Amino acid sequence: MISSAGRIAGRRAGHTFEVMSQPSSQPGRSPSRLESQDPQAGRREVPPESVRASDDERETVVERLRVASVEGRLTFEELTLRTEAAYSAVTRGDLEKITHDLPGMGAPGAQPAPVQVQRRFSAIMGDCKEKISGRIDAELTALSVMGDVVLDLRGAQVPSGEVSIVVTAVMGDVKVIVPDGVAVELSGYAVMGDRRVQVRDAVPGQRVPVVRVRAQAIMGDVKIVDDEHNAPVRRALTTWWEDRKGPSA
Repeated sequence: MISSAGRIAGRRAGHTFEVMSQPSSQPGRSPSRLESQDPQAGRREVPPESVRASDDERETVVERLRVASVEGRLTFEELTLRTEAAYSAVTRGDLEKITHDLPGMGAPGAQPAPVQVQRRFSAIMGDCKEKISGRIDAELTALSVMGDVVLDLRGAQVPSGEVSIVVTAVMGDVKVIVPDGVAVELSGYAVMGDRRVQVRDAVPGQRVPVVRVRAQAIMGDVKIVDDEHNAPVRRALTTWWEDRKGPSA
């Protein structure tokens, strides 16, 4: 006979025996051990913005930033900072934040930024301070003779991503302020003078904006500094205040 527990009982040759029946598959049963080892089981879908960015995707964003600079949408400082952020991006969401306020490439109505008309800056026994905001598409010249010249390139428009400057300091000083993250190439000579570059080192292999300076210093000083080294105390105070305020509501 068959018991309620699924046993089959009988008699054969005077002996009593029992046979356990195999349980049948029932709906709602727990998965087997082999099924639980499926690598796809329980896998969560990764949000698109959390997908890791590739090198090609970073380079695409850098090219989009360069085009935006040509169209006058980004200053030299903005181009440099966003380029640095693009190379440091980890996810696709990070890259989207960098270009969220830019139109797609080839957007209609884009016009080049106004050209920088004045390209020669000099100070003879005096001072000359210029904040350049126009489009730089030609070489700049700075001359100081017993005077001081300060050129601020952070607000300039640089479509090519490269700026060339010829600097001459004769018993005077010339300072060129560049955005954080640019690469600076300094050449020339100094006679009883000094030529200095105080900028954060650019990461090798990254396509960052470049400032090329050909300097002649005769009993004078030529200095190229980035925003970090130009006003370190003010920058430190600004950073402290922003951290103290915390994220805006």
